[in-house]
Amino acid sequence: MRNWITRAETGTDIPTIRDINLAAFGTPAEADLVDALRADASWIEGLSLVATTEHGTDEQGTGEHGTAVGHALLTRCHIGDVPALCLAPCAVLPAYQRTGAGSAAVRAALDAARDLGERHVVVLGHPDYYPRFGFTRASAHGIGLSIEVPDEALMALALDADHPLPAGTVRYAAPFGI
Repeated sequence: MRNWITRAETGTDIPTIRDINLAAFGTPAEADLVDALRADASWIEGLSLVATTEHGTDEQGTGEHGTAVGHALLTRCHIGDVPALCLAPCAVLPAYQRTGAGSAAVRAALDAARDLGERHVVVLGHPDYYPRFGFTRASAHGIGLSIEVPDEALMALALDADHPLPAGTVRYAAPFGI
């Protein structure tokens, strides 16, 4: 497993992040979602993180920061009336999947959120992937959605042990359409 360089996105990363999401998901839905979230009030500067190749190690001849190959995004949501964060989407270029780039971006995003004093994160995703970051089944904490999803797919994480997860229905930012 390689050591990935992670950092907050910059303006020059925006087209690359779109390309990462297009390649990872094969449809424009997630790439369009990221663009819509970037323009939404739910966007929080510093919580869109990329994992990059090391300086000068890829075939494109990277710039100062290396080439972004993975992306993780946290935006504002609410659990009931309590402010929280939503982790989505997370994407990695297919050639770099299963190399740790995605995990590095997710860990960096969670660390950045913790540094900003955020307390809670929810994710709707693969139940075999997200527990490695500390996520547990949201329903065990009384957290649910207004739509039907597999119970094991909705997970939550308390970033601060002094502030346990609140119970309630997750309200996503408008671009999610939930």
